[in-house]
Amino acid sequence: MKHILFTGGGSAGHVVPNLAVMNALKYSFRITYMGTGGIEKGLVSDAGFPFFEIECPKLRRSFSLENLRIPFALRRAERDALAILKREKPDLVFSKGGYVSYPAVWAAHRLKIPILTHESDLSAGLCTKMIAKKCTYVLTSFPETAQKFRNGRCVGSPIRREVLTGEQGRARRKFGLGDGPVLLVLGGGSGSRAINEAVRANLSALLQSLQILHLCGRGNLIDESPKGYIQREYERDMGAAYAAADVVLSRAGSNTVFEILALKKPAVLVPLAHASRGDQVENALYFEAQGLVRVLRESELDALPSAVLSALGDEALRTALRQSSISSGTDAIIAVIKEVLRSS
Repeated sequence: MKHILFTGGGSAGHVVPNLAVMNALKYSFRITYMGTGGIEKGLVSDAGFPFFEIECPKLRRSFSLENLRIPFALRRAERDALAILKREKPDLVFSKGGYVSYPAVWAAHRLKIPILTHESDLSAGLCTKMIAKKCTYVLTSFPETAQKFRNGRCVGSPIRREVLTGEQGRARRKFGLGDGPVLLVLGGGSGSRAINEAVRANLSALLQSLQILHLCGRGNLIDESPKGYIQREYERDMGAAYAAADVVLSRAGSNTVFEILALKKPAVLVPLAHASRGDQVENALYFEAQGLVRVLRESELDALPSAVLSALGDEALRTALRQSSISSGTDAIIAVIKEVLRSS
């Protein structure tokens, strides 16, 4: 049985897409994972896959005294990754990016093991740029991103199959929701303070027309829970959460946006503008230009109720979503993996 070692982490956005591909392959291949003790370890271990832990320094774009330690810590991470790959002998390494993935990719290149990487965002991240030449292909979610790499290949975004199979009636019973329209609020795994505060500041206005399923992030529950307002720190069954919804309010992380679009849900995106390289703003504006989402900046959150209701009732938006060909890229990624394994 062929062995595929996956890597990537630092945020759920690097791990959850990997899990979509891993779960689709687990009955046909030996699947393992390499990462740090961060979020990737918990998510991968909970999914039942063998996990090899290393320590890897975060690669920083701006100058910091911490940068002086990076070369020494990175060299140690490379040595550890090399030892693991020599012992485990994977037939292919699949990277989802993030600084966590660099040591595994470096070691695989040293051992002449085929490497694939997948870039979710419109603008490639730092790690993708660093490892691109070591890879057989740089797989991408956006066609424009693939064009920036000599070995680029657009395959779409990997989406977990269970996300696409929810049933509305069962989902609404699960969350205790009625028959009226439902707003699903997403703020990422740790919750978005700006979105959480804006929703709660406008609860009375929103609840006049909508029921709300609010996934607010760990530690962000509040005592106030009026009728029609359901809050959860986290929801494992995202298929049910999406199925319950008629309209979505979300950040603009690429994986989440592709899930929303594949499900043809009207959405208002509030991109994270600070503490990032601007990828969420680029993702949001890209799809807004195609008429597939509505974008609301954090500075405009006072207009949240009208923006959500406008998206819900926008027939042009619904028509654009119905006509969109966006779907899961999981099968296309698996086809490339099999192609590379056959040729190696």
